Amino acid sequence: MKNNVRISRINLSMTQEQLAKKVGVTRQTIGLIEKGEYNPSLQLCMSIAKVLNKTLDDLFWEVK
Repeated sequence: MKNNVRISRINLSMTQEQLAKKVGVTRQTIGLIEKGEYNPSLQLCMSIAKVLNKTLDDLFWEVK
């Protein structure tokens, strides 16, 4: 799944480790989400969006 998590995180000068700690997952999980190799739960998506101050649409909506 393509997403804008990496771009949004970098724009906030936040590391994968920092984001992972704030949402309660490992850095590896954040890396896999950013690469589109892990399908996060809705709860995790909402937590990431809240920390990055974005909407779910901003981060995860697939534009065709």
